[in-house]
Amino acid sequence: MTTAIIGVGNIGATVARQLAAGGENLLIASQSKETADTLAAELGSNVSSTTVDDAIARSDSVILAVWFNVLKDIVSSDAAELVGKVIIDPSNNLKPDAEGNFVSANPEGVSAGEQIAAALPATAKYVKAFGALPAELLTSASGRTPERAVLFYATDDDEAAATAERLITAAGFAPVKAGGVADTRRIEVFGDLHAMGGLDGRLLTVAEARAKI
Repeated sequence: MTTAIIGVGNIGATVARQLAAGGENLLIASQSKETADTLAAELGSNVSSTTVDDAIARSDSVILAVWFNVLKDIVSSDAAELVGKVIIDPSNNLKPDAEGNFVSANPEGVSAGEQIAAALPATAKYVKAFGALPAELLTSASGRTPERAVLFYATDDDEAAATAERLITAAGFAPVKAGGVADTRRIEVFGDLHAMGGLDGRLLTVAEARAKI
């Protein structure tokens, strides 16, 4: 199985490092080919860099670790290549307010995940994952002992759930399903199951996480 990671910013690069260390085969792509090439060379023989279109075409699952508006553009422009694939979305849709604080840019009552899931081809398999922790906690909490920290995911699709669980485990976390697409708001920023929302920076065990669902 091959996973494409589109975007090698804070989240994308962190997840790439963790999945490479976990033995996953990766194709990474970025607007900056030099950045993707450098990261691939750092991560070893199971990671290659390529173009966005090629990474999507050659992968079984795609992590779209880019800004929300860029993600929407990829979903539109590469729709034919996304057919039948597992699409993993860590996005949060934010904007600054008049005071410079970040607030939700989503329409009232609609999550970023619901918008992306609705825009995908009908046969694409959507899952929200890798966005419930900021990059610094993804880095510091990976492989925690004696009990792994939980990383939530949400999907309506069984294949997407199995893929998310495999990748989350490879990244050094314990996967816990928060629900379906309608529940994605819970694991986005400001949601009750997000580290920067209701959890206020807390990392949960599996038992604690299941008690909150």
